[in-house]
Amino acid sequence: MCGRFTQIQSREAWLSALEGQAERNIAWDEQPIGRYNVAPGSHVLLLNHRDDALHLDPVFWGYAPPWWHKAPVINARVETAAESKMFRPLWQHGRAVVMADGWYEWKREGEKKQPYYIYHRQRQPLFFAAIGHAPYARPQDKEGFVIITAASDRGMVDLHDRRPLVLEAQAVSEWLHPDTSAQRAGELAGQAALDAQQFSWHPVSRAVGNPHHQQPELVDPIEDPLC
Repeated sequence: MCGRFTQIQSREAWLSALEGQAERNIAWDEQPIGRYNVAPGSHVLLLNHRDDALHLDPVFWGYAPPWWHKAPVINARVETAAESKMFRPLWQHGRAVVMADGWYEWKREGEKKQPYYIYHRQRQPLFFAAIGHAPYARPQDKEGFVIITAASDRGMVDLHDRRPLVLEAQAVSEWLHPDTSAQRAGELAGQAALDAQQFSWHPVSRAVGNPHHQQPELVDPIEDPLC
């Protein structure tokens, strides 16, 4: 976790939830983004704060610094990211947000895995805490971003033991602001994150396992899981 998510609505659906928090240097666009199956290794619209304004930049989902000789990592644990060798600089200077409608998780059922789609109970826009290699205005290679994850709780733990750290909308601007200290960012990660009881989920088609599939039906509930 987190390995797949959706960016379906228009960018205005998310930005309207942040209205009044900060100036934006983002063109108005009401066209739906329409990504029903965002996968690692693709470029994702990443919300960040620089030059006293909010920006959206297409950034590579994955992070592999020059000394890292393995596949790019896509997640970082909130419990350790702020102090780890790999992620500490990103936590201090590269905080960002991934705008999402929901995410997919796979639950093991015997020898098979059943995908589920997880989303806000009231279908509110989601803001995943992320960190990456700033500044994001320049082209990215393998030094892109990772999504911060936290431990699952309540019924969600039955799907997977990790989940994205979803920030409350009113905390997004402070999380992003360059003047917010690393310590304060850690406090926000603990105090301004949505808990599991604010989410719903349902089983979806295993077609989501193929990142080439992008049809709207991927998020529809199915009646016969694992069939």
